[in-house]
Amino acid sequence: MEIVEQIRSKFSALAPVLNERGQRLWAAAEARVLGRGGISRVSEATGISHVTIRHGVAELASGPQEIVTPHRSREAGGGRRKATAADPTLMADLLSLVESATRGDPESPLLWTSKSVRRLAVELGRKGHCVAPQTVANLLHEAKYSLQANRKTKEGASHPDRNEQFEYISRRVKYWQARGEPVISVDTKKKELVGEFKNGGQEWRPAGSPEKVLVHDFADPELGKVVPYGVYDVARNSGWVSVGTDHDTAQFAVQTIRLWWRRMGRPMYPRAKGLLVTADGGGSNGSRSRLWKVELQRFSSESGLRVEVCHFPPGTSKWNKIEHRMFCHITENWRGRPLTSCEVIVNLIAATKTAAGLRVKAALDEHEYPTGLRIADEDLAAVHLKPAKFHGEWNYTIAP
Repeated sequence: MEIVEQIRSKFSALAPVLNERGQRLWAAAEARVLGRGGISRVSEATGISHVTIRHGVAELASGPQEIVTPHRSREAGGGRRKATAADPTLMADLLSLVESATRGDPESPLLWTSKSVRRLAVELGRKGHCVAPQTVANLLHEAKYSLQANRKTKEGASHPDRNEQFEYISRRVKYWQARGEPVISVDTKKKELVGEFKNGGQEWRPAGSPEKVLVHDFADPELGKVVPYGVYDVARNSGWVSVGTDHDTAQFAVQTIRLWWRRMGRPMYPRAKGLLVTADGGGSNGSRSRLWKVELQRFSSESGLRVEVCHFPPGTSKWNKIEHRMFCHITENWRGRPLTSCEVIVNLIAATKTAAGLRVKAALDEHEYPTGLRIADEDLAAVHLKPAKFHGEWNYTIAP
């Protein structure tokens, strides 16, 4: 036993600096010195198998030339064989399972389940393959598969004049900016639950002390939800957000534009005679909303501004400037923080800044904005609306 302990001690010191081949040859040399029973003792002390030590002894016996020339730890073909080498049909059966589920094969056993490596291993077992989940993962990586989330890229049916509308909006924006007139992008951010609810993202906190929030996302009857509606000044890289506590209606949308003009727009554009508004085609500022047009008429008459509106084509809301110039930075600013009160939400929005110079102001709007208001034909006819020659339903001007 004393000899075994000595070998174990030497191996512990040398093992970290030896590669697999070096360990094998060292173990073989020790075994040869011990003579009869040496292989067993070295194996017991080091954990190296008898077979490996015998291979090392054979290498030593073959002479210096055989030891020095190979620049590898193992002989060619050494080591465990690949699973696909031992089981030639394994990869084909694995890919058939994955691809059939991906393509919607009604006979696929995984069509209505998650395609985890564990489930795939079970299904391969039913086909006669003995394979571990980790091996399945390795094979999928070899086949250039990877874990991927859904990506929003399909926009549904595309309007035939979609590109022309984008070009039209671009021309109008450049025209208004060249004259020094304000151009704004408007939209509603998604509704947010108020209370101790989980908010996506992470923030730095002391280790082991995450912010504790409610398990279920059921709206608090007292706190409810808020509706942030934003106005983004394209030229000045600044914005205004009204945090509404009632409904997202056209009245609320235009009131937000009104507040932006009073508190930010008019001081920055004291000589402005008009305003260009770019907006989505649906929602509270939709192109078909009668209330939107009536409310814009009131704002135009109050401010004296000629308001031109350009709506984005259906299904293209992500191209709206406010989405990737302001809203995304607001979401980033409050990541990982529960929106426990309206005051917290307003302060987090107002604190949003970027290195590019974005500055945002925000205020709480607790007014009521009832839904279901009907606009009579005569009220709509009273709007001083002039449709553009190109898609007048999307592009129009409302005069005071």
